[in-house]
Amino acid sequence: MGTLAASVDVLQLIGEPTRVRLLALLGDHELTVAEIVAVTQLAQSSVSTHLGKLREAGVVRDRKAGASTFYAMNDGAMPGSARKVWELVQGEVKDALIDADRSRVDKVVRARERGGAWPDVAAGAMDRHWSPGRTWESLARAVAGLVRLGDVVDVGAGDGSVAEILGPRARSWTCVDKNERMVEAARLRIGAAANVRFVLADAQRLPMEDGAFDQALMLHVLTQLPQPAQALAEVARVLRPGGTLTLATLDTHDDATGTAAYGDVHAGFSPQVLRRMLGRAGLQVDTCDVACVDRTLPRYGVIAAFASKPHA
Repeated sequence: MGTLAASVDVLQLIGEPTRVRLLALLGDHELTVAEIVAVTQLAQSSVSTHLGKLREAGVVRDRKAGASTFYAMNDGAMPGSARKVWELVQGEVKDALIDADRSRVDKVVRARERGGAWPDVAAGAMDRHWSPGRTWESLARAVAGLVRLGDVVDVGAGDGSVAEILGPRARSWTCVDKNERMVEAARLRIGAAANVRFVLADAQRLPMEDGAFDQALMLHVLTQLPQPAQALAEVARVLRPGGTLTLATLDTHDDATGTAAYGDVHAGFSPQVLRRMLGRAGLQVDTCDVACVDRTLPRYGVIAAFASKPHA
């Protein structure tokens, strides 16, 4: 957390009961002061004061929409010390008052959305609102049309869900997975696409020649590998000079038991650790940061990393 004084400030900021109530609401919904008052039955002056303190500390963000100001959890840019304290608090607190707030807030949000045109309600926060046909899958399939790829190796391809979307945009797409059932599922999903092939192999020992690919993809596979650094070195080996790696993995977390059920053997990697691993593999890191945080408990952070293989 840093200095003793800074640590105490963070603990006092998030340890106040009313602010815990507000954060529990704002983690799930973007709300105005009036809506928070309607849900919590707290005085407006009290709500505004607490929101001001949370906003100044970077825990909460606000945005203007016409005459209204909406507040929400500052997921992507919350200071690390505050995030750690909040994750601890929300994981431990089980309170009837917070449960009651959550049951009331859904009615308040529905009433707001019925009362205004959808673009006015969602402006500035479209990623937090549902509307017909606007899903992450539809977005992925639509923007795939913007993509032009060369020879791609998809390390830890699973059942081919990404290959199905992006494979047609590549010169060639190689799905690699060590699970035989996953490889077979990928074959069934994709069918007999001429430019897609399937390889049953361990990411830590790729059976490909040096410099065989223009792009590499590793989506949520690194935490499942006993030797993640070896896997990154293998990816660097099979990339051509100037080739790029796109990687997503979990940030460090305290729920190793929960993620072990999905095959994870590591409880995430911090951006700093992942940067060092990529560098030691011989890759030049362009970006390696927490890109988003799950809205549901235990709120896993996801790191997006982009790196390239130097020409020299």
